[in-house]
Amino acid sequence: MIHKNVITDFCSKESEPKIDPTAFIHPLAAVIGNVEIGKRVLVSPFASVRGDEGQPLFVDDESNVQDGVIIHALETEEHGKPVEKNLVEVDGKKYAVYVGKRVSLAHQVQIHGPASVGDDSFIGMQTLVFKSKVGKNCVVEPKCILLGVTVADGYYVPAGTVLKNQKDADALPKITDDYVFKSLNRGVVHVNTSLADGYNKAGIS
Repeated sequence: MIHKNVITDFCSKESEPKIDPTAFIHPLAAVIGNVEIGKRVLVSPFASVRGDEGQPLFVDDESNVQDGVIIHALETEEHGKPVEKNLVEVDGKKYAVYVGKRVSLAHQVQIHGPASVGDDSFIGMQTLVFKSKVGKNCVVEPKCILLGVTVADGYYVPAGTVLKNQKDADALPKITDDYVFKSLNRGVVHVNTSLADGYNKAGIS
């Protein structure tokens, strides 16, 4: 399902999702409102990318939004004026949610804006990222909760971790050559971009 948002006091414009023709949106997924989806992105069944409250939402090239993932955000506008505290800035532009290139959002992840995830990062199953930033080349293992923190480039969050203050986030372990999931995301991205290509070639809609 792909359609415009409705006009409200927190969203003054109708927006149609902008989806690159090489992306594949499964018919059982929802992409709504002020959303931009990049090249070779796979949006899997029962995922919801809903830019009708906080917006815009952005998913860059070759990322994947797996089954049951939710991307949504707090309102970024009030009576036509921006709510700055609910926006994140990346490369001089402001977003409710920003997902970089070659990012994997595994099954049932929730990315709730204001939030951003940098290039080449893996967010593990059933993780919540809310009012937080995850850097580039990071791994967030399954069932983590990130609330109001920033994870620096090249660090990982062990499974089940609850991060609610920056001091704990600054003490996270750095990804080294012997880290078991160091190369996990590369394979996940390969699988999902290949699936996007294949489903498009097969003409599934």
